[in-house]
Amino acid sequence: MSASLPEPARLAVIIPCYNEAANVVPMAERLAATLQGIAWEAIFVDDDSPDGTAAVARALAATDPRIRCIRRIGRRGLASACIEGWLATSAPYLAVIDGDLQHDETLLPKMLAALEGGAELVVGSRHVEGGAVEGGLSPLRAKLSDAGTALANAVLPVRVSDPMSGFFALPRTLFEEAAPRLTGTGFKILLDILLTLRRPLRLVELPYEFRARQAGASKLDAAVMLEFLGLLTDKALGGLVPLRFLSFALVGAAGVLVHLAVLGLLFGVAGIGFTAAQWGATIVAMTVNFLLNNRITYRDRRLRGARLWRGLALFYVVCGLGAAANVGIAALLVRDGLLAWGLAGAAGAALTVVWNYAMSTTLVWRGR
Repeated sequence: MSASLPEPARLAVIIPCYNEAANVVPMAERLAATLQGIAWEAIFVDDDSPDGTAAVARALAATDPRIRCIRRIGRRGLASACIEGWLATSAPYLAVIDGDLQHDETLLPKMLAALEGGAELVVGSRHVEGGAVEGGLSPLRAKLSDAGTALANAVLPVRVSDPMSGFFALPRTLFEEAAPRLTGTGFKILLDILLTLRRPLRLVELPYEFRARQAGASKLDAAVMLEFLGLLTDKALGGLVPLRFLSFALVGAAGVLVHLAVLGLLFGVAGIGFTAAQWGATIVAMTVNFLLNNRITYRDRRLRGARLWRGLALFYVVCGLGAAANVGIAALLVRDGLLAWGLAGAAGAALTVVWNYAMSTTLVWRGR
């Protein structure tokens, strides 16, 4: 190899980012300090942050060849960001660390040493002896994390004290084994890997203290926990039913409850005529469904600003056509004596869900 060429990276650190512009330079400085003597590279994977995170990372990369940046347009989510970052490197060992500086980067050399010593997975844990979460989690986030940990360990093939961790390392060979079957949805990439491999691994857990956030905004909220539950369901069903469709159907079921509640208030309490009350309940239910789907089902394609209002109008049209198809199909099945009215209604409703999902995914929350 020519002496002019830099040494290939042995460790690639993937840093998923969204609105982390203020943390890019401090993160790079900390990695450079802690990884001295190790051939490394850091890949900032930015989900098109409006605060200019990608621009800061690219400016840094222009002066430091160990720094790289992937700017993703029209795609969101920590799990998919990790996957894209790992696929973009040829390093034999891979790590992920949050871009918010809450993880202890000084653990990375120990992680690499454990992998080189034969470990298949090294997890930075807040819950083994020596680890701590003081100052790093709000009470709500702590409760969400604890609940997820308990649920995850009930189904995992290997017990992990911190399966919700976003700070871990693994050999490229293990990632390549899991990659084709990863869901890549949401924020829990470690859990996705463990559920995909479905076998005990040579696991090492290293303690660290979860720091307080320096800048940016937290990614852990109730919607992330719903994604987490969806991931468990997806793996339990073997990926036969798309995770996004399951979420869409559950949101639709919630919409039915909203519809009935509003209809009861308008017709039964306020005394509004049934037709008008039915229309009012329909509009409210569709609006709630749209907002929930935008927040949960299509979190990675979330609409904002003017696109949000255009999407809502289009969602009304899509759902209106779906409702018309529901009525038409059900009526046809009953008229021709093919199904009893109850089964015909169910068939029409099922068709509506499939139609609304397909059109919403294609038109309202279309990927770019």
